[in-house]
Amino acid sequence: MYLNKAIVYGNLTRDPELKSLPSGMQVCSFSLATNRVYKDREGKRVESTDYHNIVVFGRQAETSAQYLKKGAGAFVEGRLQTQSWEKDGVKHYRTEIVADRVQFGPKSGGAFAGGDAPQTQAQNAPAPQQGAPEYPEEEINPEDIPF
Repeated sequence: MYLNKAIVYGNLTRDPELKSLPSGMQVCSFSLATNRVYKDREGKRVESTDYHNIVVFGRQAETSAQYLKKGAGAFVEGRLQTQSWEKDGVKHYRTEIVADRVQFGPKSGGAFAGGDAPQTQAQNAPAPQQGAPEYPEEEINPEDIPF
């Protein structure tokens, strides 16, 4: 049995592009940025960012193009696919995630889908800092992991 599954959660780096195939099927493409925080050999905190090309087909492509915008969070499940082509004698490659499922992240601004709701005390609280999550400073010993 073989498995080709990709699951990523990140923020859109650009607005989605919606196009139509000659068959009439809708295709939406966008890219997500994911962050990873770790400590290097000297113990310094290092943050690295990876960028993922996402392609969505059909009705899900239409809703992704309608509701997603640059900077919005999205959870994507799909499969990896690499395309290759030759241009001017040079072979090019592009790896992308063909999405089976796209879930939209929380909307900013505290608005509900049907319009603005009355403000509650929790909605008036200052928003948490955007960016990398805070990880514990202590080192994890692999021998302490129970499996």
